Amino acid sequence: LSLCGLPAQRGARLRRSRSRTPGRRHWQQSAERAVYSVCALVSIAIGTMWIALLGDHFQLRNVADYSTRDMPSRFKFTALWGSQAGSLLLWAWLLSVFAAICVYQNRARNRELMPIVVAVLMGLAVFFTGVLTFLTSPFEILSPTPGNGTGLNPLLRNPYMIIHPPLLYLGYVGLGVPFAFGMAALVTGRLDTQWIVSIRRWTMFAWICLAIGILLGSRWAYEELGWGGYWEWDPVENAALMPWLTATAFLHSIMVQERRGMLKVWNMSLVTLTFSLSLFGTFLTRSGLLQSVHAFGESTLGPYFLALIGVTVAGAVILIIRRLDSLKTENGLESYISREGIFLFNNLLLVALAATVFWGTMYPVLSEAVNGHRIAVGPPYYNQVATPIGIALLIMTGIGPLIPWRKASLSELRRRFIVPLAVSAVGGLALLLTPAWGNWPAGLTFTAAIFVFACVGGEFWRGTATRHRLGSVSWPGALVDMVARNRRRYGGYLVHLGISVLFVGLAGSSAFSSDADATLKPGQSMQIAGYRVVNECIVPPPAVNDPCWRRREGDVASIAMQLGVFSGKDRVATLVPKKNFYFSANQPSTEAAIDSGPTRDLYAIIRTIDTNRVAAVSVFVNPLVMWLWIAGLMILGGTSVAAWPARRRERVRVTETASDGDSLPT
Repeated sequence: LSLCGLPAQRGARLRRSRSRTPGRRHWQQSAERAVYSVCALVSIAIGTMWIALLGDHFQLRNVADYSTRDMPSRFKFTALWGSQAGSLLLWAWLLSVFAAICVYQNRARNRELMPIVVAVLMGLAVFFTGVLTFLTSPFEILSPTPGNGTGLNPLLRNPYMIIHPPLLYLGYVGLGVPFAFGMAALVTGRLDTQWIVSIRRWTMFAWICLAIGILLGSRWAYEELGWGGYWEWDPVENAALMPWLTATAFLHSIMVQERRGMLKVWNMSLVTLTFSLSLFGTFLTRSGLLQSVHAFGESTLGPYFLALIGVTVAGAVILIIRRLDSLKTENGLESYISREGIFLFNNLLLVALAATVFWGTMYPVLSEAVNGHRIAVGPPYYNQVATPIGIALLIMTGIGPLIPWRKASLSELRRRFIVPLAVSAVGGLALLLTPAWGNWPAGLTFTAAIFVFACVGGEFWRGTATRHRLGSVSWPGALVDMVARNRRRYGGYLVHLGISVLFVGLAGSSAFSSDADATLKPGQSMQIAGYRVVNECIVPPPAVNDPCWRRREGDVASIAMQLGVFSGKDRVATLVPKKNFYFSANQPSTEAAIDSGPTRDLYAIIRTIDTNRVAAVSVFVNPLVMWLWIAGLMILGGTSVAAWPARRRERVRVTETASDGDSLPT
């Protein structure tokens, strides 16, 4: 024990605990080895399914229904999650992999928690493997074997569908690990911050997977659905958004528990709510309860998932109630004008927004159950409620990094916020000279984003200037060194900047977009937002170079047209929208043409086109959409910086200096 560096008292306690439970270690080792076995067996199953899809084994229904011989291999690979059974197999596989990683990571720590963690994760594995075995098997055999398959839904034959669904599943399944640790802490009574420290990076990983998955899904909808937008508050879109919102709240509130020993009951409730909402998202896509382009249609699995959600919530609530005395806060809230106060307001707004989305998603079902009529809830409801909450959250994104813990004095608030407020005031007045304030929510959003940039940018400036002055290093070197020494803080600041950029893109594209429809003969033009759009298919050029062409390649026949976009006499873009027809699926699809720039997207689709090249087209001018995707890269980069492990010497230094009011233990 001395060689291991264990204190004598701790070693004595360890010896006593082992002598009291000599067989417990063997049961625990057996359970953990079983986790590895489950991971290996489910890996064999999913590998077999991929081999069947890539090898055109149409004797399997899952292959015959979602693949064809001439479908590209990349789409044969992704056909796994195009089917209900295949997507559940992916869920089960990711769960088994995460469970195995979790057991390996904690082979020498958290030994009191791990038996319950393993029990929770393997209980979920029993559910999913049971569903795959008895209710919807991906290995169902067809007789006789068809000569070819039906093929993947044309809407899913898009590069973003290669990564978008797996990212959402990584997020959904990844949230199971924090939930399992939370339940283990409740069962064992180990309710200190150790379980939070153990799951912080797991939560960040699941959070960023959901964030990037949602953005890539928006990009897919933007390109593939042909309505000129990227978010329509679809039920399945909402299902992914809700756990992301509550996971965001959880990531902020656990910092308060780490730092001040507060919000223990709230954190247990949040981790339960977040994982339950991830299960709810899986339930929505498989219940047939709500209509969505993302759902799998009619299914008999809904009641089983609803029962799983009920057991999860009921079990967690019972454990929380039993441990209420142990979950009492160690410190009270000294002032609402403090970082913990801001985090609390932030949490309440995020949960309120998630509740708003949940109500709007489920209201059609509830209205049908009560009145017999399904009343649809459209984007106006969500936008009306979400806009003020979103603006308030954006403002708090700037306030949070500057306000101190415990309590802030008026002089301190004046010193920290006078410059950001002045910058945002000047920026807001400058926006009055532009069309931005023609839509007040957009103008307010832009002004709030300027405030956030001033707040967070000021933090980067002050830290870099101090490092440059004291360390005698170059400005770029000072910036890199500053971030490297406190990755968690400055990675979080970069995420905040990314969120503000995201809000700018959302506000600009939703408030100031323009659209127009026209039927154009070759040579005719239309006007939209100061642009002239011309149907340039005037004289048929040689067939190979025909910009208005018809072509069949394998299973797909395509027709396209060329549109020239002019500003005055200058050509600013050439758009070539397409219509595709998939013979195996007997289904058409629309392929939008998009010309992206920092200030606007030019977006065009073909509605119809006849043999005389007379086309009905829709053209959109969508401002600032590019910044949505740039924001995603910023959020990904910031999360990666925040989650990147610090070197041992840095960890010791950061822990020792955590009392300065800004740093947190890494």
